[in-house]
Amino acid sequence: MIAPSILPGEWRVRPARAADLPAVLELAKLTGGGFTNLPQDEGALARRLAWSDASFARQATAPENELYLLLLEEVATGRIGGTGMVFSRVGAEWPFYSYKISSLTQTSKELDRTLRIEFLSLTSDFDGASEVGGLFLHPDLRTGGLGRLLARARYLFIAQHRARFGDRVIAELRGVMDADGNSPFWDALGAKFFGISFPEADKFNAVHGNQFIADLMPRHPVYTNLLSDEARAAIGQPHATGRAALAMLLAEGFAFDNYVDIFDGGPTVNARIDDLKSIRGAREAEVAALADAIDAPPQLVATGTLHGFQAFLSPLADEGRSLPAAIAQPLGIAPGTRIRHVDC
Repeated sequence: MIAPSILPGEWRVRPARAADLPAVLELAKLTGGGFTNLPQDEGALARRLAWSDASFARQATAPENELYLLLLEEVATGRIGGTGMVFSRVGAEWPFYSYKISSLTQTSKELDRTLRIEFLSLTSDFDGASEVGGLFLHPDLRTGGLGRLLARARYLFIAQHRARFGDRVIAELRGVMDADGNSPFWDALGAKFFGISFPEADKFNAVHGNQFIADLMPRHPVYTNLLSDEARAAIGQPHATGRAALAMLLAEGFAFDNYVDIFDGGPTVNARIDDLKSIRGAREAEVAALADAIDAPPQLVATGTLHGFQAFLSPLADEGRSLPAAIAQPLGIAPGTRIRHVDC
């Protein structure tokens, strides 16, 4: 459940705007390495905001190459506390590469030995899927359930705009890195072919995309026995700061099917969109009245579409047809507003 320390209506999730660039840049500076969805580059961030704004403005009827950038905002002050992203279709400009972990068993009768060999194969199995990513919360706000509010708001956004997304959705998690931002997986594999450090490859990918992987990465399977012990131990493991995010994804219905990131070896999880807990359990209602107070557990509520989308916590009554006026009015919600809501 979302922790009760979050006051209902205190924070909301809304679309990013161009004017949010300074606040988003300040958040990006806090991410550390390996967070390519939120590059520490003002120009790259400005392009992402422009891409997001154009995506919100487009009247889409099918998945295209779109990015929707959502922000966590304190309602009373306008403070920006976090980011979350939804990509409508990966692999639209160039293939979306992953490593698939597979194994091969071989037996020698003469030696009386059976060997199970693990290897990594370069795949683009997720081309055409949607993606949730870019989940980052200011370090001062990582208690009380705000990360869960931000993460689940993305699923209600998908539900509000279902035609814009595919049948499947993926999420990539940052892999294991040391205190200096170096990746043991990259050092043992990618660096051997590209001749650059992980921070350099990470920055290039964040700003220019990963087409250079398609140009230079070898196509043959990689036997993990040839990698260092440190690199092998990192395969499929999330960064220490991403363990809570992985737990939320698994609770939502995502599964790890042995796909990992080609840069740092972090896990890639996937699910059928319509099977996600927040989408499957959501209900729709039309607000009929605003109440002085409602004595009920808060629910996750979403209203509006595209630039008008917002998500927040609020207690509801009468199966979603009544909200507290103190929460609804600052958010512009009045009788007649359509909402989508799901239990916390």
